[in-house]
Amino acid sequence: MEVTNSLLLLSFLGLISLLKLSLPILHWLYATFLRPAKDLKRAYGPWAVVTGATDGIGRAIAVELARRGMHLLLVGRSPAKLKKASDIILAKFHDTHVKTVVWDLALGGDCGGAERLRQTIAGVEVGVLINSAGVTYPGAAYFHEVEERVWREVVRVNVEGMSHVTQVVLPGMVSRRRGAVVNVGSASSVAVPSFPFYAVYAATKAYTNQFSRSLYVEYKRMGIDVQCQIPFYVATKMVSIEQPSTFIPSPDKFAKASVRCIGYEQLCTPYWSHAIQWGFASLLPHFLLDAWRRRVGIRKRIQPTKT
Repeated sequence: MEVTNSLLLLSFLGLISLLKLSLPILHWLYATFLRPAKDLKRAYGPWAVVTGATDGIGRAIAVELARRGMHLLLVGRSPAKLKKASDIILAKFHDTHVKTVVWDLALGGDCGGAERLRQTIAGVEVGVLINSAGVTYPGAAYFHEVEERVWREVVRVNVEGMSHVTQVVLPGMVSRRRGAVVNVGSASSVAVPSFPFYAVYAATKAYTNQFSRSLYVEYKRMGIDVQCQIPFYVATKMVSIEQPSTFIPSPDKFAKASVRCIGYEQLCTPYWSHAIQWGFASLLPHFLLDAWRRRVGIRKRIQPTKT
């Protein structure tokens, strides 16, 4: 009898352990492949503001939002590129309205961009904000080798720019008691313990993560969902990767996954293979990840010019 009870107890404990292991995997499979995307227009409002909308992930997300029936307000620093992005979207989606705002986030909030955005969204029901604008170093470098203008631009765009844009857009969401803010972070700030040779970039993306989490807590009861999305490498000019692969999706593929996640988890990795990479990274000791990232940085490092 005692042996039977012991076997039953062991079986029960084994079942609990199996459930603890399998339930997160089952939830991930459902959220990644089966969960329906929210009707963003109905849930939050008809307009979306997208920063960094002229290239890469930002433009791809803008196209995907238009595909789902959203009107767009594109923010970028180049009038010519904004027009090109607008023309591409209008040619594909005839019922979509597109507005543009020229704002070079690298110049900070005193260049008139914030006021232009504020005036443009006056009377416009902005339901979704996508902060996808971001910059990094031109190449891997020790911090003492990075020119001051370079790391200051990284901080201005990734930290100050995101904060400025969010502060301009949030009041309308608060008054309507609904909205969604999506900040594009980076695996460099959360999935690995360090990101040598891109120290300032990784630090700004850590700001994105904490900023998003704190705003989520501040505004959740006001009907505003704040989310930080964590991509790994995507085939864009920013990372100098042109050819997509299984683990490096194209901007279009990443954008489809990104938009499907809006309004759900506060912190998420939208693309399925990125989540797998994060899972494997979490199993490795920090010293191995540190050593690997250092080797990658050394290999990519731009040699300083001798004077």
